[in-house]
Amino acid sequence: MNFRNFKMIGYVVYGRGAFNQLDEILQPQRKGTSPMVFLVDHFFEGKELANRVPARGRDQIIYVDVTNEPKTSYVDSIAQRLKDQFGTVSGIVGIGGGSALDLAKAVSLMMNNPGSSADYQGWDLVKNPGVYKVGIPTLSGTGAEVSRTTVLTGPTKKLGMNSDFTPFDQIVLDPQLTSNAPANQRFYTGMDCYIHCIESLAGTYLNEFSKSYGEKALELCREVYVNKHSWDDESDDKLMMASYAGGMSIAYSQVGVAHAVSYGISYLLGTKHGIGNCIVFDHLEEFYPEGVKEFKKMVEIHQIDIPKNICANLTDEQFNKMIDVSLGMKPLWENALGKDWEKQMNRDRLRKLYERF
Repeated sequence: MNFRNFKMIGYVVYGRGAFNQLDEILQPQRKGTSPMVFLVDHFFEGKELANRVPARGRDQIIYVDVTNEPKTSYVDSIAQRLKDQFGTVSGIVGIGGGSALDLAKAVSLMMNNPGSSADYQGWDLVKNPGVYKVGIPTLSGTGAEVSRTTVLTGPTKKLGMNSDFTPFDQIVLDPQLTSNAPANQRFYTGMDCYIHCIESLAGTYLNEFSKSYGEKALELCREVYVNKHSWDDESDDKLMMASYAGGMSIAYSQVGVAHAVSYGISYLLGTKHGIGNCIVFDHLEEFYPEGVKEFKKMVEIHQIDIPKNICANLTDEQFNKMIDVSLGMKPLWENALGKDWEKQMNRDRLRKLYERF
């Protein structure tokens, strides 16, 4: 049997106030006059965090629009702009939620790989390492800070650049950065982690590596969302580590039905990943009965609105597009349903599933 030899994160710093070490961390990575480029979630423009970014000399702070999840065209335009302006850069630093982190990983890769990022949507298609890259999450739950993918919406599909060159060289985990997140947003991204773990722990790819991380992440999610009814600093600390462990859990495993189905919704409707997972998972009792029951309990405890009827007025053509995107996520379906998954999940069954949302 061939065991997958995965590249993990190079360096991790964790703790309240760790962001203050960023200048020191970046210093050895600076190459002559080539700038560090900070891709910062536009949510922080004009806010205190933006003033704390340690930009020096020719460094650039680019406020990235992550209203929608990153498109390959957006990745290509940023990378081309940097190449035209500087030739090369010392590094890319992503600061924000999962979309900002995915954008940073993708731009880093496209600084050193030809063509369009759409050419690399798939598994192990990236040929060259990117420039030095740092991930600093300001939301917890996506696992983007540790994953070997960068989820992108391309011209024909929503699919990541899954490769050993994708993980960050450095991550800075500072729970203080997540403390002002809006309650709904915090829930949706936290549930991304919870759902990762349910899918990983119930999957056919499960092994002790994934299980160890997945069980710990699930335990932390339950401490935050089931046992606590109000938010505090400890909640931020726990959820940041749940996100890290949840991301590690799927590094040597996979996610499942919720993610495979939500990719179709995100591709067609532009629904954010965390919200999309919640919309889908709310209806997956037949696949994850205990997880869905607990999920509904958490929704009730935290008084969160899960959007309904988002597929109510779609055409056959639109349903078919979502189905195409979803069925393209073969490793996810195989993890969820086994090697004969295509006998279990056909287009008709998937259409009926989409009609529930």
